[in-house]
Amino acid sequence: MTIKVGDKVPSGKFAHMSADGPAEISSAELFDGKKVVLFAVPGAFTPTCSETHLPGFVASVDDIKAKGVDTVACLAVNDVFVVGAWAKQLNADQIMMLADGSAEYVGALGLTLDLTARGLGIRSDRFAMVVENGVVTHLAQEEPGKMDVSSAESILKVLSA
Repeated sequence: MTIKVGDKVPSGKFAHMSADGPAEISSAELFDGKKVVLFAVPGAFTPTCSETHLPGFVASVDDIKAKGVDTVACLAVNDVFVVGAWAKQLNADQIMMLADGSAEYVGALGLTLDLTARGLGIRSDRFAMVVENGVVTHLAQEEPGKMDVSSAESILKVLSA
């Protein structure tokens, strides 16, 4: 079942690259008592994710945070080392870069994308959500092959409404 507006986000854990190397963060640490924009990409270093999706959020992170957002986080179904290298390459130091290496969290959200036929395995759908104190207040899931409703521009419009 896919998560929807009004649902509490599931419990889970993510990996991220800290100054000391790989570290873990729980969903409670990420979401509880905070307003978070979480966007997800099918994979680090993939064309749309690297050329448009993540760069849009990097360019807009200050504007998004100015709307009362505590954290802007990017989730990818890759290992923490790949996500860390991708963040460095795209200068995403103001974005919390989260690795969901086995797609467990996106599976719990019901937002997986099966790209096995293309050699990529189970990935995340492309989506963006606003989560306030652990509750989804906005969810924008893309149609396969699209990158519109989950863009930084679209999220800024939602936050400005």
